[in-house]
Amino acid sequence: MEFTIQQIAAMLGGQIKGNGQAKINMLAKIQDAKPGQIAFLSNPKYEQYIYSTQASAVIVKKDFSPKKELETTLILVDDPYSSFTALLEEYHKMISFQKVGVEEPCYIGSGSTCGSNVYRGAFSYIGSNVKIGDNVKIHPNTFVGDNCVIGNNTILHAGAKLYADSKVGSNCVIHAGSVVGSDGFGFAPQPDGTYKTIPQLGNVILEDNVVIGANTVIDCATLFGDSTIIRKGVKLDNLIQIAHNVEIGKNTVMAAQSGVSGSTKVGENCIIAGQVGIAGHLVIANKTGIGAQAGISKSVEEEGEKIMGSPAYDVKDYYKSYAVFKKLPELNQRLRELEEKVHAYKANGQSH
Repeated sequence: MEFTIQQIAAMLGGQIKGNGQAKINMLAKIQDAKPGQIAFLSNPKYEQYIYSTQASAVIVKKDFSPKKELETTLILVDDPYSSFTALLEEYHKMISFQKVGVEEPCYIGSGSTCGSNVYRGAFSYIGSNVKIGDNVKIHPNTFVGDNCVIGNNTILHAGAKLYADSKVGSNCVIHAGSVVGSDGFGFAPQPDGTYKTIPQLGNVILEDNVVIGANTVIDCATLFGDSTIIRKGVKLDNLIQIAHNVEIGKNTVMAAQSGVSGSTKVGENCIIAGQVGIAGHLVIANKTGIGAQAGISKSVEEEGEKIMGSPAYDVKDYYKSYAVFKKLPELNQRLRELEEKVHAYKANGQSH
């Protein structure tokens, strides 16, 4: 795929300074770029590379004034970083949505329908009464159970699994090995010490623009008619566990190895770092920030609160406590020395 610098500038709403007809076929770092590639300059500490780069074009800020003569063509924009990100997004879309058609062998059940420009990879399985939108890409070894719904422009990467009745919105990405709709952890203890499995009859709903990382698992709701819901714009990293009847509010992001226990409601625009554990039946307020490895044992009621630690509490108080914690060995030694002095004082008969 090749584009002229002029075409790229038009896409970004930028101005050209140099040869607009040169062809671009790749994006690269400014220090490593070769002819035919495009880079960007956003951080001033990398300015030195623009005078030696081999890139055919560099995206720069509109007010950029070179200190030396340049061999590369400039594209002048308001925000080079955002513009380069937009290019990456477009390039990724072109790569991700290239494939169309049906590879063999694969299976599709009765009553299932596919929109236009759908790709079904080899050894993929689609159950009965499934509705698949336009431009959906289903990669090899993917399983889609009965009665699932998949919106337009959604990608299911290799080995993804959708249990029956799962609903996935438009513009979603489910990465390799992820499981959507598996049973929640429901077991009733019996008098003889065994556990009786509680059937899990609900489903999972992923709204539009959701990204699910590799090997992440989202359990279905317990009761028929109920749903585990991942709202619009949520981004879940790899290796995350979302339990039954959980709701994740829109535009919340969660890093790897975190887990949310059953029936907890996480608010909108929350930022949850890695290895966070959230207990069940809690409510986490909108815009909550949770630090890595935090343990959340009670609801967070105040919007915008920043917490960390296990059990988690206010991040400022946490850092104050940690400052004391680091000094505990020193404080312990001083305490021992004081005790020895007190004992010696008493032993000399000088106590009152």
